Amino acid sequence: MRALICFLAIVLAAPVLATDWGQYDNARFGYTIDVPPGFEWGKEADNGDGRAFRGGATKLLVWGGNITEDSFESAVAAAKGFAEADGWNISYEAVTPSWASFSGAQGKRILYQRMIALCDGAYAAFQLEYSAVDLGKLEPVVEQLVRSLKGGC
Repeated sequence: MRALICFLAIVLAAPVLATDWGQYDNARFGYTIDVPPGFEWGKEADNGDGRAFRGGATKLLVWGGNITEDSFESAVAAAKGFAEADGWNISYEAVTPSWASFSGAQGKRILYQRMIALCDGAYAAFQLEYSAVDLGKLEPVVEQLVRSLKGGC
């Protein structure tokens, strides 16, 4: 009986938790991503490629772009190079032909970036920057952001 009550509590609570998240739909590049609860929505970029969000000291940038390099993997390498040039010490990287992630630290700040290949030589990306103190609290947020970043063809 207790197991049934626990199961029902989880099943019934899941839709409530999911509704706390917002969803940003980008018309220019055709991608979507969930936005964590409590994050303030900034103004959409003038060129329509993305938007900034803020939850306290945590910054979420979401954008799309055209791949100007010879491949998606080269675009990821360029993005990682820009992060390193900005002083981020990249300690994790995973790259496939359709998605990539990298993360690193700069002092007491953490950076996580995810990119996905879209149709017609484009990509969508998000970058989450947060305090190392919040690492444990933000791991599920990063996981949801990764799951929710999707593009259509």
